[in-house]
Amino acid sequence: MDHTSELTSPFEPVFNESIPNAVVEQIETMIIDGILKEGMKLPSERELAETMNVSRPKLREALQMLEDRDLVTVRRGEGTFIAPLIGRAMSPALLALYSRHNRAFYDYLEYRRAQETFAARLAAERATQSDRDRLRDILARMQTAWEADDFEASQAADINFHAAIVDASQNTTLIHMMASIYDLTKQGLFYNRKFLRTLDGTGRALLSQHESIADAIFRGNSEEAEQAALFHLDYVEQCFRKGQAQEQRERLAAKRRTFDLR
Repeated sequence: MDHTSELTSPFEPVFNESIPNAVVEQIETMIIDGILKEGMKLPSERELAETMNVSRPKLREALQMLEDRDLVTVRRGEGTFIAPLIGRAMSPALLALYSRHNRAFYDYLEYRRAQETFAARLAAERATQSDRDRLRDILARMQTAWEADDFEASQAADINFHAAIVDASQNTTLIHMMASIYDLTKQGLFYNRKFLRTLDGTGRALLSQHESIADAIFRGNSEEAEQAALFHLDYVEQCFRKGQAQEQRERLAAKRRTFDLR
């Protein structure tokens, strides 16, 4: 969880003659900055009104403006949520097509290599103390998951780690574009970490690579952060190519054996 200085809420009191517009501007800015992301639930009306120092009628007026702009969705009985912002990167048909062709996976890795090395460089230059604390928390979860051999926790921490670096880049376009990519990763379309771990052996190499990326960011060394991210993604690609080659050899060997048994 993030340590946001001494703040208990990211929302700030509003002091403006046009209160609804000021509320809208604050929430829109938080969306652009990647603080509020799609699917996130906003605090209750009472909490928001108290935190932002506005009346509930004025707050409702602001929320209605945001809903009219398709930035929030109000679910009766559940609350107010940030609306879908990115949309699906690919249609279901294209997703299915990609899943049947290995080349698409390497295109995905190529894209991630370009974006994540850039993000790591920026994160080393721009990360705040809160960003660094967040990365340390995720690394601790990675270590715990590795020691417990917990695949689900390892995969969740892996995705969160890379997303945290992108957030630490402070580049809002990068934050929103990569959110769509990580959504695909969570679906398991492109990134089978369980398979990768079988190739890696114990998973220790992957953990060490993540630690190296984070260490360079903590020290503010942008070049090392970029190179560590590049080494990590190159390693992932090499492991998958090695694994796929081995699978191909095993298939051919099995076919040959069927003729030996006749």
